[in-house]
Amino acid sequence: MESIAQAAKAAEGVESPGLAYDVFARSCPSRGTLEHVTGRWGALTLGALHEGSFRFNELRRRVDGVSEKMLSQTLHALERDGLVHREAQPTNPPRVDYELTPLGREVAERLLTLIHFVEGRMNDVLEARGRYDETRGATAV
Repeated sequence: MESIAQAAKAAEGVESPGLAYDVFARSCPSRGTLEHVTGRWGALTLGALHEGSFRFNELRRRVDGVSEKMLSQTLHALERDGLVHREAQPTNPPRVDYELTPLGREVAERLLTLIHFVEGRMNDVLEARGRYDETRGATAV
């Protein structure tokens, strides 16, 4: 059972050894990280970076459809969470490379398992959508 001191530290966002985080609790800091990781652009960015180091525009081309602004925000959030490492080279013009940290690699591997599972089951999903739309007279979303 967690002590009152541990609960107070958790509420302040201070990590304490042995303290369990609860993503279902409103004030839990893990919620923000989960949002960064599982949001569309976060998941795709982590998945792409699992392939290796990328410069910003290379990554933007790899993650088809992401805007420059959204990719920049996503990279900042993932870097702040310790999942992405940004390395600026002192060259002219400046060169900035992005790569996964060890923690980011671990997260990306788990995400890729889910991504590959979803890709492999898309025929089932598309059939379910078709049945749903037929019975509800809905249009494709």
